[in-house]
Amino acid sequence: MKPSRRLSSPPYHTDRATVEREVIVESFRARGPGGQHRNVTESAVRLTHLPSGVRAVAAESRSQHRNREVAFERLIARLERLNRVPAPRVPTRATRAAVERRIKQKKLRQKAKQLRASIRGDE
Repeated sequence: MKPSRRLSSPPYHTDRATVEREVIVESFRARGPGGQHRNVTESAVRLTHLPSGVRAVAAESRSQHRNREVAFERLIARLERLNRVPAPRVPTRATRAAVERRIKQKKLRQKAKQLRASIRGDE
């Protein structure tokens, strides 16, 4: 009997228009090197996806528009990873030949150990 795969819609939408409606966009000052322009402009972008609670941050560029695009790309990639449903694991059985090989190896091991044992009269 094969396990049935449940075909349902993924929990989070990943199209850009829907994600934009479900997100809070925050801009803040990026930290680190980059000169005066970076230190005085709020070019870093933080996106918070309300249904999932996932956050994405981009602060690489000095342009807020570019950082916004990068943050949306990261957020959509994370949502796609969350939407992935792993395939159900199907248990397998060992073939008859594999079982016979295993038993044969155990018998050989048993024989080797028996030869190591002391003989009853030698104690």
